[in-house]
Amino acid sequence: MSAVSTPEELEALAAKLGIAVQGEIRHDQVDSALLSRVPLTFARSNSILPLSELDGTVRIAISGAGGLLLLDELRMLFGKPVEAVLMPSSVLADLINHVYSGVSGTAREVLQELEGEDLSTIATELGQPQDLLDLTDEAPVIRLLNSILSEAVKERVSDVHIEPYERDLLVRFRIDGILYEKLSPPKIIQDALVSRVKIMAGLNIAEKRLPQDGRIRVIVAGRDVDIRVSIIPTFYGERAVLRLLDKKKGILSLADIGLGELGVRTLERMLTRTSGIILVTGPTGSGKSTTLYAALNRVNSSEKNIITIEDPIEYQIRGIGQIQVNPKIDLTFASGLRSILRQDPDIIMVGEIRDAETAEIAIQASLTGHLVLSTLHTNDAATAVTRLVDMGIEPFMIASSLSAVVAQRLVRVICPHCREEYRPLEEFAGVTLPEKLYRGKGCDRCFGLGTLGRTAIYEILPIDQELCSMIIRRCHSGEIKEYAVARGMKTLRDDGLARAAAGITTIEEVLRVTQDDYADVPL
Repeated sequence: MSAVSTPEELEALAAKLGIAVQGEIRHDQVDSALLSRVPLTFARSNSILPLSELDGTVRIAISGAGGLLLLDELRMLFGKPVEAVLMPSSVLADLINHVYSGVSGTAREVLQELEGEDLSTIATELGQPQDLLDLTDEAPVIRLLNSILSEAVKERVSDVHIEPYERDLLVRFRIDGILYEKLSPPKIIQDALVSRVKIMAGLNIAEKRLPQDGRIRVIVAGRDVDIRVSIIPTFYGERAVLRLLDKKKGILSLADIGLGELGVRTLERMLTRTSGIILVTGPTGSGKSTTLYAALNRVNSSEKNIITIEDPIEYQIRGIGQIQVNPKIDLTFASGLRSILRQDPDIIMVGEIRDAETAEIAIQASLTGHLVLSTLHTNDAATAVTRLVDMGIEPFMIASSLSAVVAQRLVRVICPHCREEYRPLEEFAGVTLPEKLYRGKGCDRCFGLGTLGRTAIYEILPIDQELCSMIIRRCHSGEIKEYAVARGMKTLRDDGLARAAAGITTIEEVLRVTQDDYADVPL
C-alpha cells in the first residue's frame, strides 16, 4: 500500500495495521542522537524517521505500510525493540528535512576542518542539482560553501555576502532586510571559496578583472532554491553576493502580501480594466516584484494572453509567456516590449520602467487597449507622476494612461512566539503613538532577532478626473499627495502605524522604512 496523506486514510491504515497515529511533533522533540544512526538518504527514500526512545523502545515514524518491512532492520541497527507510528507523508517528509538540516555540520564546524588542508584544488561542478544535506564527503571548501547555503536557507536569508578585506574575509547574511555578520573564514581560502561559487554558477574562474553574473540551482533539505550570483572585482579581491529565491514559497496572493481588505478590493478593481497602466513603486528590495506576481496570478486565466518581460524571471507561471532581458543581444525592456505588442497580448508586465523609451512604449500600449503592469523607483506614489514627467513623457499622455500607483515598503514582522506588549515612553516627532505597542524579545524560533519574516505596507493612489487635471497642469508631487490624502488615501506611514498598533510590526521599524518620505529635502 502506498504512503497516505489524508486523516481518513491514515486512521484506516492505522486500524488495519494495529498501530497508532502520531500527532503533531516539533522538530526539537526528535532525538538527534538517533538520527546519527540512520543516514538521510535512507530516511528520505524510505519515508522513515526515528523519533525518540522511551523505556528502551525506539519509536519510528512511517508514512505507509511499506515502512513496516524495515522494522527488523532498524531493530538490528539500534539493538533495541522498535515501535512504529503513522504520520502523513507530507508532514513526515518536511520533518525529515528539518531535523537533518539541524544535525549536519555548520559552517563554523567546517571551518575547523580547513586547517592544514590543501586548498589549491577545487572540485568540478556537480552535474545535476543534489541536496546539499547529502554532500557530506566533499572537500572542506566545498562543504563550507554548502554549509553556508544550507544555513542561509534554514535562517530565511535573502542574500549571502562574501566580502574580502585587507587581512580577513567576511560572510554576512541579510535576514528580513538587515545584514548580520555570520562568520569570518581564513583569508587564505578567499580565492578557493569564490572560485567554487563561480564553478557552481558556470562562470569563468580565470577572469578576475571584470564583473560576472550567473545563477545556481541547488536543493537544500528538499527545497528547490534558485540563487542569483553577482561577482565584482574589488581592491582586496573578488566580492560575491548570492541572492536566494526559495521556489517552495511560491507566488503569494493579493490577500497574502499585506494589502489589507480595502487595498485588495481597490487593486482588484483596477485589474479588471482592459487598458491603462498600474505602477508599483518603491526602492530596490521593497517587494515590488512580489506584488506584480500576485497581481498576475490574480488575472491569469485561459481567456487572457499575458506576456511579461523581466530581469530576471524569478518565478515561472504556467499560462504566461515570460521573456528574460538580455542586453548582450540587444534584448532590452524597450525592444522586448515592441515585440510583445505584435503577440496580441491582453495584459503586459514590464519588470521595470528605466528610461523614456520604455515608458513611451508602455504608455502607447496602454492607450491602444492593453493593461500594463510595471515598476518604478520612487519613494511614494505621488512622485511617480513627476518621475515620468522628468523622463520626458508629456503630462497629457500620463493623465490619459495612468490608472493607479501603488507604493510600498517591507517591514519586519514581530516574532509571534516571543512577542510582548509594552507602553511606549519615547516620543517621536510628528507621530501620535497608541497607548500600547509590541516588540519581540528574541527566541529560538527567530534566532534571537525578535522578528520573523516581513510584510509590506502600502499606499494606493487611484487616478481620478481631478488628478488627471492636476497632472496636465504639472502640479508638484506634494500637491498631488495632499489632494490624495484629503480624499482618503492612507500613506505608507499611516499604514505602517496601523500595523504597529495591531502588533504586526514595531514603531521603530515603521519609522525606519518611511523616513525618506518625510525628510526635509532642500529645494
